[in-house]
Amino acid sequence: MATAGKNTQNTKRADPSIKEFVFVWEGKDKTGKIIRGELRATSETVVQATLRRQGVLVTKVSKQRFKSGGKITDKDITLFTRQLATMMKSGVPLLQAFDIVGKGHSNPAVGKLLLDIKADVETGSALNQAFRKYPLYFDSLFCNLIGAGEQAGILDTLLDRLAIYKEKILAVKSKIKSALFYPIAVIVVAFCITAVIMIFVIPAFKEVFKSFGADLPAPTLVVIAISDFFVAYWYLIFGILGGGIYSFLESWKRSEAVQIAMDKALLRMPIFGPLIRKSVIARWTRTLATMFAAGVPLVEALDSVGGASGNHVYKMATRQIQSEVSTGTSLTNSMQNVNLFPNMVIQMVAIGEESGALDSMLSKVADFFEAEVDDSVAALSSLMEPIIMVILGVLIGGMVVAMYLPIFKMGSVV
Repeated sequence: MATAGKNTQNTKRADPSIKEFVFVWEGKDKTGKIIRGELRATSETVVQATLRRQGVLVTKVSKQRFKSGGKITDKDITLFTRQLATMMKSGVPLLQAFDIVGKGHSNPAVGKLLLDIKADVETGSALNQAFRKYPLYFDSLFCNLIGAGEQAGILDTLLDRLAIYKEKILAVKSKIKSALFYPIAVIVVAFCITAVIMIFVIPAFKEVFKSFGADLPAPTLVVIAISDFFVAYWYLIFGILGGGIYSFLESWKRSEAVQIAMDKALLRMPIFGPLIRKSVIARWTRTLATMFAAGVPLVEALDSVGGASGNHVYKMATRQIQSEVSTGTSLTNSMQNVNLFPNMVIQMVAIGEESGALDSMLSKVADFFEAEVDDSVAALSSLMEPIIMVILGVLIGGMVVAMYLPIFKMGSVV
């Protein structure tokens, strides 16, 4: 029993608003041999009519069901880019590469996305145009590099460069997240433990202290008062705290004014600010180096650089740099004017412009700041551990001592 390759409509969609589905079919050819395949169409009737014109006697048609998967992350897109680059360099045809990656991906949502892109390419769309239909997953930088690779006939090379770029950016983001996750997790756990003690443990001590018939020390009275407040209004405390955090995160996500204010505040933070600034500069220089090395003109490359930096302060500065470069100002002077880049970065860019090796110098700057991020994360982790231990010791230990003070007082009297 033979299995036929996939069949696909070769005509472009007349109306992009018409929704198409992938149908799995089975039938017999003119010799009576059983064949199977997949066909993208609007309905089963269209599938049957198309196969009938090809001389296939259809016995079974069913719509392909995709399992629901999790959301598509940057890690998924980075892995796909690396897999596609590897297969293209190995000589695997583009459509076959999409088929292999799409069907073999562990996340069904990614598989469906890639098969949809493959179908667009099969119907005649350029690869960069197919990617542009999904801006949530493929930004302008990604699509511009793919388009440059298609025009120059070096798609495999630019895919490899794009994969390296995304891997390095993902590594920097992961390090920043890991540096921030530890203190946030400890704060959340400390709050939960404190709430449990306030609501359940301290009221039990309060009942014991009532039988003493003596005045309680001031620290004990303060802790009991806080506990009474927790017991009486715990639902308001958790509701207001949870609602406030949710509202803040939603505002941060949707409001540009809040994003700008938070990005400015993050850069000024005493401990995390320098780390975030180094990561932003690393992404900024890595993005510009990748775009410029791909042959994208400098002014056009700066379009993607600001957004890729991940910080509104640098995004607005990049717009100013782009405006000045477009009027004939050198990149070095434009970067000096925004007063956001260290002298080392400015000097390296100046050397790159003078020597005609700007992409190489920018890559070296990115490598340097990525290494700086690694060192800063390691130093920050070692610094945060004793600080957090001290905070937890003061918080939990203070409550314990306050509760035991009356017992110590009774012991000294006895």
